[in-house]
Amino acid sequence: MKLLLDTHIFLWFISGDCRLSDNFIESIRSIDNVVYLSVISIWEVTVKYQIGKLPLPQHPETYLPIQRERHLITSLPLTEACIAHLVRLPSIHRDPFDRMLICQALEHDLTILTVDDVVLAYPVKILKL
Repeated sequence: MKLLLDTHIFLWFISGDCRLSDNFIESIRSIDNVVYLSVISIWEVTVKYQIGKLPLPQHPETYLPIQRERHLITSLPLTEACIAHLVRLPSIHRDPFDRMLICQALEHDLTILTVDDVVLAYPVKILKL
């Protein structure tokens, strides 16, 4: 399976947060799955870090790539083909970061790991708690 981590799932995974289900942990660690972290999530974390909403043990430009690589998570770039899906998405979710993750999942046929109920309203594959 090809999995795309929602930003909060990546952060919970790398920090050992107890809100992350065993099912998610097993899915992320499974050698049968290819796990992606979008550059959109890197952007989101960096913005939240800069405005003081998200503390991290190190600066995001150092910490995030190290954690992604440590856990064998592949970086997913944003392409024009992904952005093209945006005009067809209903305006259910107001978060631009999540909307772009949905576009990437649609373009690359990825399953999103999330606990965000609003994402469920979109025509994308979801692995949920």
